[in-house]
Amino acid sequence: MERCTRRAPRKLLLILAVAGNLGILFVYKYLDFCITNLNLLGFHLPLQNIALPLGISFFTFQAMSYVIDVYRRSARAQIRPQNIGLYISFFPQLVAGPIVRYQTIADQIDHRRETFADFSEGVRRFILGFAKKIILSNNMALVADAVFSADPGQRSVVYAWMGAFAYAFQILFDFSGYSDMAIGLGKMFGFHFSENFDYPYISASISEFWRRWHISLGQWFRDYVYFPLGGSRVKSRVRLVWNLFVVWSLTGIWHGASWNFLVWGLLYFVLIAFEKLTGLPNRFAYRWQKELYRVFTLLCVLIGWVFFRASDLPAALAFLKSMLGLTGNGFFDSMVIRTIQQ
Repeated sequence: MERCTRRAPRKLLLILAVAGNLGILFVYKYLDFCITNLNLLGFHLPLQNIALPLGISFFTFQAMSYVIDVYRRSARAQIRPQNIGLYISFFPQLVAGPIVRYQTIADQIDHRRETFADFSEGVRRFILGFAKKIILSNNMALVADAVFSADPGQRSVVYAWMGAFAYAFQILFDFSGYSDMAIGLGKMFGFHFSENFDYPYISASISEFWRRWHISLGQWFRDYVYFPLGGSRVKSRVRLVWNLFVVWSLTGIWHGASWNFLVWGLLYFVLIAFEKLTGLPNRFAYRWQKELYRVFTLLCVLIGWVFFRASDLPAALAFLKSMLGLTGNGFFDSMVIRTIQQ
C-alpha cells in the first residue's frame, strides 16, 4: 500500500484490510447475536458458541488504525512483523484500552527510552489505577449488582437511584482504573500513552462528556468515521444527523452484541444531535441555565448507564420505572439504610 502510487489499487488494499479486520470481529463478537435475532424471525440456524478473544474490539481497531494511517500517508509502513505485532498485542492496554493510534507510538517502538523517572511515575500511576479498581469500583459493584438484581416491585425509588449512581461510579473507576494501569505499565516500559479519562462527570453538556469519557474511542470514531463522512461541515442538517447516527450506532454496538448497547448508543445520538442542531448549552445567557443543563446532562448519563448495565431491554425499562416509582414500589425502604450501613 505504501509503495503503490495509483489510487485505485491502494483503496482496494485498504478495503480488503478493513473488511478482513471487521470480518474477524463480526464472526467472534456478533455472529451469534445475528443468528439469535434471525431465529426470532423464523429461521432455524444453530448458534456457533465461539469463544470471544480477550481485547478483540481494541486490537481490531488498532489494526485498522495502522492500515488507515498508512493509506493516508500519515504513518510509514512497518517492515518488521515483530514491531507491528508489538503494537497490536501490547498487553498493558490490550483488554481495556486506551486505544493507541499507530502514529502515536511508531517512533517509540524503535526509539523509546526507559528512565528511572518514567518507571517511578509508571509505578505510581499503576497503583492509583489498581486502587480505583479494587477499592472503589469493586465495592460500588456490590451495591449496583444488588440493586439491579432486585425485584422491580420491591425496589424503592431511592434504592433504584442509589443503584444507578453506584453503577455510574463503578464503571468510571473500573474503566479509568484500567486505563491508569495501562498508562502506568506503558511508562514502565518506556511508552507514553494518551490520557483516556478527564473527570467526565463534571461535564456541562453531553458533547463535553464524550470529550472527557473514553477519549481514545471518541477520537478514533471522530477521525476514522465521523470526519470521513463529512463531520459537521456538511451542507445540510439531514447529512449531519445521518453522520451522527452512523457514528453513535457503531459506538453502541462496538461495546457489545446486545440491543441494550445499540439503544445506549442511539440515546447519545439523539442527545448530541439535539445539541448540534440547537447550539445548546452555549446559547444560554445565564449561569443558572448552564448549571441546570449540567444536571440534565448527568441525568441523561445515568439513564444511559441503566441501559448499559441491565441484562436486556425489558430489565432496563423496568429499572427506569422503579426510578420513577411506576412499578408500585415505595419511595424509601430498609434496603437503603442497610446498604449505607454496609
